[in-house]
Amino acid sequence: MNEHQYAVIMAGGIGSRFWPMSRQNFPKQFLDILNTGQTLIQSTFTRLTDFILPQNIYVVTSNEYIGIVKEQLPNIPHENILGEPSRKNTAPCIAYISFKLMQKDPKASLIVAPADHMVTDRIAFKKVCLEALSFVNKHNALITLGITPLHPNTGYGYIQRELHTVSDNVYKVKTFTEKPNLELAKTFLASGDFLWNAGIFVWQVKNVIKAFENYLPEMYDVFLAEKDAFNTPDEKKALDHIYPLCTSISIDFGIMEKANNVYVIPSSFGWSDLGTWNSAYENLEKDFLGNAIAGDKVMVIDARDCIVHSGNNRLVVLQGMKDFIIVDSNDVLLICKREKEQEIKDYVAEVRRNIGDEYL
Repeated sequence: MNEHQYAVIMAGGIGSRFWPMSRQNFPKQFLDILNTGQTLIQSTFTRLTDFILPQNIYVVTSNEYIGIVKEQLPNIPHENILGEPSRKNTAPCIAYISFKLMQKDPKASLIVAPADHMVTDRIAFKKVCLEALSFVNKHNALITLGITPLHPNTGYGYIQRELHTVSDNVYKVKTFTEKPNLELAKTFLASGDFLWNAGIFVWQVKNVIKAFENYLPEMYDVFLAEKDAFNTPDEKKALDHIYPLCTSISIDFGIMEKANNVYVIPSSFGWSDLGTWNSAYENLEKDFLGNAIAGDKVMVIDARDCIVHSGNNRLVVLQGMKDFIIVDSNDVLLICKREKEQEIKDYVAEVRRNIGDEYL
């Protein structure tokens, strides 16, 4: 394995669409949503260790989750678990790890991966990542992995590629499109040159820092002013100064949609962003009536196309329901039509308004 190759797992989100299993103090990246025996962050770490040295894998998370990360990833050095003082989206998170690595290893190349995605084909994932690392180490390039779409999904962003490769399986990016409506998604799928945006990035650290200088200069300046504090006892103090000065913005909006050296590799490695209960439904095994069950004490009688997730020892008996999400946690029972899953965030906000934060 190459000692100059690194990975960072972004693990600071709160996963509100997976409420009530996902809570503010224990969000979805730390849960075994798919009943595999591993939490989502554990699965992410495991597949990265197939080609990245464990000591070269970092996690950026919220300060409040550092203890959970240490418990779930005992094989990662504790100093590689980095806490953010506040949530400011993905651009500050990536600036943080990039400036930190630049101080440590100016030759560093970096894979950026969300903690809460699913990948079923680890061999294909490794192959694509190594292709991307090889390309960025020869070119001034920012690579994003694009997933070959399987259906006209309206929950994902899309990447349009140029028609011809610039290298084996590497294409220049033409456009980015946020979540489209169904008709537009169908058009994208029919065209053959659109890919799902997986939010997995690969680049040399020096080149992404240059991109921050060009496209997010104010953020670049505040990190640059504190760069000498990284990898020293003053790092936390520096972050407390930096983060209030940072705009909350994604790396997609801040850099990827503006830069002229962005490339994409079309990929198929069994990917899902597991953003909603329906995406979990799609990736769980189902019985002959289309029910996806995660839980040891669930009985389904004459019910169809439901997802049932029971995280405790209570017996759940389900009869006569169709197309429902049923989630039974220790203190909350959610019963919701699958077609209304995008409204779960609204239900969480309603709970906060009427009851407070006790169940969030």
